[in-house]
Amino acid sequence: MQTLARWWGSVQACLFPMLERCLVELPTEQHKRLAAMLDLVRIEEHVPAPLHGQEGRPPCDRRVLARAFVAKAVFNLPTTEALIGRLEGDANLRLICGFRERGEVPSPTTFSRAFAEFAESRLGDRVHEALVEVHLKDTLVGHVSRDATDIVAREKPAKTAQPEAAEPSTKAGKGRRRKAKPKVPSRLPKQVGQTAQAAISELPTACDRACKRNSKGQFMTWTGYKLHLDVNDAGLPLLALTTSASLHESQTAIPMARITAGRVTALYEVMDSAYAAELIRDVCRSLGHVPIIDPHPGQRKTKPLDPAAARRLNERTAVERAYSRLKDEFGARFVRVRGHAKVHTHLMFGVIALFADAAMKLVT
Repeated sequence: MQTLARWWGSVQACLFPMLERCLVELPTEQHKRLAAMLDLVRIEEHVPAPLHGQEGRPPCDRRVLARAFVAKAVFNLPTTEALIGRLEGDANLRLICGFRERGEVPSPTTFSRAFAEFAESRLGDRVHEALVEVHLKDTLVGHVSRDATDIVAREKPAKTAQPEAAEPSTKAGKGRRRKAKPKVPSRLPKQVGQTAQAAISELPTACDRACKRNSKGQFMTWTGYKLHLDVNDAGLPLLALTTSASLHESQTAIPMARITAGRVTALYEVMDSAYAAELIRDVCRSLGHVPIIDPHPGQRKTKPLDPAAARRLNERTAVERAYSRLKDEFGARFVRVRGHAKVHTHLMFGVIALFADAAMKLVT
């Protein structure tokens, strides 16, 4: 909090007066908000500067394009074409992102190539991890709220492998009995002995179909992915993970708990009944956290939470509010790219914007 307070003091004393001097027109509140968020995120520090002295036409500065993609998430623009139109018509926005003239705004193809490079280099994850490291590393987190949400994508689901055909049965007493195939161990016991990165590398990430029961008790289906978040009490995202839509939430809990424990110091981990597994509770306890997990509906009468834990379970609404803001304010409903890496990068630009906005709310 002290780091954020010092940063906000410098924004008010230096950044906002500089905007009024340097921009073409007086900045609106929306311009000031974007400039402050970009100053907090500092995404350009994670993008290499263009090399000079190369033959041919120099490429567009990727640092400027990265700032423009953050602006796209902040302004909740549905497409890159909408971003380009906004840049061409808003001189203040161009200058804040780093374009000096209208003619410097690149074509959609250039934006697409840059986005592919950002996805390959996992730019969003690196920037988000740095934000958590700088602003939350020395802060005590009361509750880490964990949950997953549906992400609808505009692509065909990946083809699933067909099961092997069963061998024809032989009559009793004739021939050798077929050896039974070894059982594949379930994912949770295996994850207990794995590192977090090894466990995440084995999670499915292809686009597929999934079905779940919503808050109203109705079943909904979608094609796409699933976004998993760890969020603190103030709504700041601590970790984000994108997987196949059909993956059950519980399969990500153990590696996410370990990664988040390495980023922040927390007391409680709060989850809904989808995470009600004893192995997950054991891993949380081994990390020094107190797991508070809503029991399965069939066990709520026989194994209810004690009153104090039941009250703390209400803190899980922090992650629900974070998902609502991501979808309504920061572009998570407008997934127009294809492939896990690009979809995850698109979502991470929204996560970065959400982190910056939630941090500003703490100090204003």
